[in-house]
Amino acid sequence: MLAAVGTTSYNLVLLLHILFAIVGFAPTFVHPLLARQTRSLDDGVRRQVLVMFGGNGRRFYAPAVIIMGLLGFALSGMSDGAYSMSQGWLIASAVIWIAINGILHAVLLPAERAAADGDRSAEQRVDVAGAALSVLLLVMLYLMVFKPGL
Repeated sequence: MLAAVGTTSYNLVLLLHILFAIVGFAPTFVHPLLARQTRSLDDGVRRQVLVMFGGNGRRFYAPAVIIMGLLGFALSGMSDGAYSMSQGWLIASAVIWIAINGILHAVLLPAERAAADGDRSAEQRVDVAGAALSVLLLVMLYLMVFKPGL
């Protein structure tokens, strides 16, 4: 047994899991607001902001989402049987995490890169992908908080 729910080591991993979730999903809510605010900026300045969005997504936010999920798997393994990957809410959460990574890496990050390169049509893909990530995050939060079927 590595740890049980409520032990210091379990709580430390839980803290990191939540911290990486906050870091990974903060831009999902903040970037749409900032992107709208940048529309009134000079095209060169706006492009610099969009380049920063895309760069930060690849360097910080995407890795945080990956680490968040891996820490979630660790929490299941550390729970001393309280939570197992055979429980429906954890299976659903893992599937959602995979979908989130798919949308993030296959749609959002490339669209942010294209928008930074001046492709105005990519901005709609960024908006749609961001909305999808927000919905999936809310569903996952519901599953994590209420643990239906447990």
